[in-house]
Amino acid sequence: MTTGVLLMAHGTPSSLDEMPDYLTLVRGGRPPSPELVAEMRHNYEAIGGRSPLTDLTRAQGAALQARLGPSIPVAVGMRNWAPFLTDAVDRLVTGGVTRIIAIPLAPQFSTLSVAKYYAATAAALPAGVELLRIASYHQHPLLLEAFTERVREAGLVDDEEVVFTAHSLPAHVAATGDRYAHEVARTARGIAERLGLTRYKRAFQSAGRTADRWMGLDLGDLLRHRAARGARRFLVVPVGFVCDHTEILFDIDIQAAGVARELGVELRRSASLNDSPVFVRLLESLVLDRL
Repeated sequence: MTTGVLLMAHGTPSSLDEMPDYLTLVRGGRPPSPELVAEMRHNYEAIGGRSPLTDLTRAQGAALQARLGPSIPVAVGMRNWAPFLTDAVDRLVTGGVTRIIAIPLAPQFSTLSVAKYYAATAAALPAGVELLRIASYHQHPLLLEAFTERVREAGLVDDEEVVFTAHSLPAHVAATGDRYAHEVARTARGIAERLGLTRYKRAFQSAGRTADRWMGLDLGDLLRHRAARGARRFLVVPVGFVCDHTEILFDIDIQAAGVARELGVELRRSASLNDSPVFVRLLESLVLDRL
């Protein structure tokens, strides 16, 4: 049996012209409104016209390939844009792979993200190919070490409030038994324990533009709440993401930073994992544990 690895991520358009088609895929085939397209184009323009998500994910895949060696091929697939999951599966199978270890590049499990990655991957599998799922690694020691390393690189200031953030989801998801929010909390707690933090905050970010209520407390609202009570410095640690993309570079570095300026407080962010050698070792460990 020949084993290959599939790294699964959300996906991002490679140009602003692709935005309407990309958003249609994200919305399950429902065309976006002109207003939503304009808003997302604005966000992408603010970070240079495109997200680095695809490039960084490919770099993570290349780093993992270097550690595993040529006998275990690694492919990168996206659910909502090229390189699509279906194409990545086809590449592995064409190369002779009969067992795929699939790793979501999202540390915490959710039915709205990771489960959909797996559904798309399973639908693309030909007969006779086995799929091994790694649903969550939110408390893996190497994940906690990788995030802890980034916080230490940023340095901790005595009067600075540490805020762990993750992507928000519609609030009704929790009622269905989705464990995402619980896993985010456990990731944050594990990092805080390694740092010796006895006090920290958690917030959600990047809520969708829908009529649904989304998980909170929203990052911007938390900044307002804490600033009103005298807090003056914040370090944001995005633990729900493993690389830079729009939700980091715009929603935190531009949008939340704008809120901080309005409040007259300081806000900075720990670096994303991106090419962290510790994170790549984590991916390697997840693969080797299944061999």
